[in-house]
Amino acid sequence: MPNANNDSPTPPSTNELSQVQRRAVSELLRVSPVADDLARRFQEAGFTLALVGGSVRDALLGRLGNDLDFTTDARPEEVLKIVRPWADAVWEVGIAFGTVGCRKSDFDIEVTTYRSEAYDRTSRKPEVSYGDSIEEDLVRRDFTVNAMAVALPEKEFIDPHNGLEDLAARVLRTPGTPEDSFSDDPLRMMRAARFAAQLDFEVAPEVVTAMTEMAGRIEIVSAERVRDELNKLILADHPRKGLRLLVDTGLADFVLPDLPALRLERDEHHRHKDVYEHTLTVLEQAIDLEENGPDLVLRLAALLHDIGKPRTRRFEKDGRVSFHHHEVVGAKMTKVRMTKLKYSNDLVKDVSKLVELHLRFHGYGTGEWTDSAVRRYVRDAGPMLDRLHKLTRSDCTTRNKRKAQALSRAYDGLEERIARLQEQEELDSIRPDLDGNAIMEILGIGPGPQIGQAYKHMLELRLEHGPMEHDAAVAALKEWWAAQEG
Repeated sequence: MPNANNDSPTPPSTNELSQVQRRAVSELLRVSPVADDLARRFQEAGFTLALVGGSVRDALLGRLGNDLDFTTDARPEEVLKIVRPWADAVWEVGIAFGTVGCRKSDFDIEVTTYRSEAYDRTSRKPEVSYGDSIEEDLVRRDFTVNAMAVALPEKEFIDPHNGLEDLAARVLRTPGTPEDSFSDDPLRMMRAARFAAQLDFEVAPEVVTAMTEMAGRIEIVSAERVRDELNKLILADHPRKGLRLLVDTGLADFVLPDLPALRLERDEHHRHKDVYEHTLTVLEQAIDLEENGPDLVLRLAALLHDIGKPRTRRFEKDGRVSFHHHEVVGAKMTKVRMTKLKYSNDLVKDVSKLVELHLRFHGYGTGEWTDSAVRRYVRDAGPMLDRLHKLTRSDCTTRNKRKAQALSRAYDGLEERIARLQEQEELDSIRPDLDGNAIMEILGIGPGPQIGQAYKHMLELRLEHGPMEHDAAVAALKEWWAAQEG
C-alpha cells in the first residue's frame, strides 16, 4: 500500500540497481542455450525476438523459472513456421490473441506478436491488433516492471519506462497513465493487487487513486478472468496485502463483496471482534499450516468462513453480540459467491462444506464427545477432514494465551481420538456392518427403497456403537425389520 502521506517510494541506489542487474545476468546465462538458439532462428527468417515481460522481471529478481515469454515482429503464422521444426511440442491455444506456445527441453515457451489491445466499453473481450515495434508493444503492458525486454541474441536491455528503477524500488506503476491502462483492460486493477501479493511490492499512489475511481469498470470483465486473477492473489505469498488493496480501493465491492462486508461497525456498548481483521489473520494462520504448497480450497475456506456473520449478527439484551448459525448461512453464501465466480462444482462443494463445519469442533469442549460424535465428525468431514483440522486451528485468533493453549490442547485431544478410532475402525471408509447384498439376502427381498432404509439404519448403528460382530448385526437388522412390518 502507498505511504499514508502519498509520498512516492524512495528511488533505488546505484548499488541496488547493480545487484538487480547481476542477478539478471546469472539468470539469463542459464536460459541462454535455448533462448539464443530460438532467437537465431528468428534472425535467419528475417525477424526479431526478445525476452519480455514477466520473464525479464523475474530474471531481475533472481527467480526466473522455466516458463519463458518472448515477443516478436513475426505474425503468428510465421512464428509457427519457425518453431514447429525446432520445438518438442507446439500448441495454438492462444493464437487468436497472437500467441504461439511450445515446449523445448525443460522450457515452456510462449511467443507473442507485438500487439496492442483495448476494451470496447460494452465488450468483455479485448480487441487485438498487431504492432510493428517493441516500443509499441511495451507501452501497452500493465506495469513498468513488466514492460522491459531483452533483445536476443545480443542481450540488449530495453527499458523505455524505467521499469528497472521501479523494480529495484519495489513499486508498481503503469507505463502510461493508470487511467488509460485500466480503461484498456480493467482486469489490470486486480493484477495490481495480485502483484502486490505475489511480489510484496507497493502500489504507486496514482495507481491506487485510479483503481479507486475506476473500480466499477471491473464489471465489464468476465467472471472467469476475475476468478483466475483472484486465485493467483489468494495463492500468493502475501495475500493479505492484495486483499487489503481490493477492499481499500472498492474493487472488492464488485468482485468479492462478502469480504468488505465483514468490516462490521463497533461501538462502545457492543464490543466484538473485528471480523474483517480476524478473517485475514485466519487466512495467514491457515497458510502457516500448509504442508504441500499453497492449498486453494483451504485458503478460500479461511477467507469465507465467517461471511455469514453480518447477516446473523444480533445484539443481545445482556450486551453481547451473537452470530447464531452463521456457519450455515455462510455455507449458503459461499455457494452463491463461488458459483457467480464460475468455480467448479467440486470446489464449491468442498469449500462450502468446510465453512459449514468450521464451528463443529467448539461443541467438543473439554473432550466429552462420545465415540459416536467423533465418528460423525469424521463422516461429515469426509475427505475434507485434514483441511478441517487446519481451518479449525487457524480460527483461533484470541490474544488470551491461556484460552488459546486450552483450545489447542482440546484439538490435540480430538485428533488423537480420531487417529485411535481410525486405527481401530477404519473411520475413513465407514460402512454398515452389512452391505446391500447381505441385507437383501437376510431379509429375503430384492432391490428397492426398503433396502436403502435398512442400509441407513445399519449405518446409524455403526456410527453410534462402532463395529458389530456379524451375528449381532444380523440380529439388529432383523429386529429393525420386524418393527417395520409391525
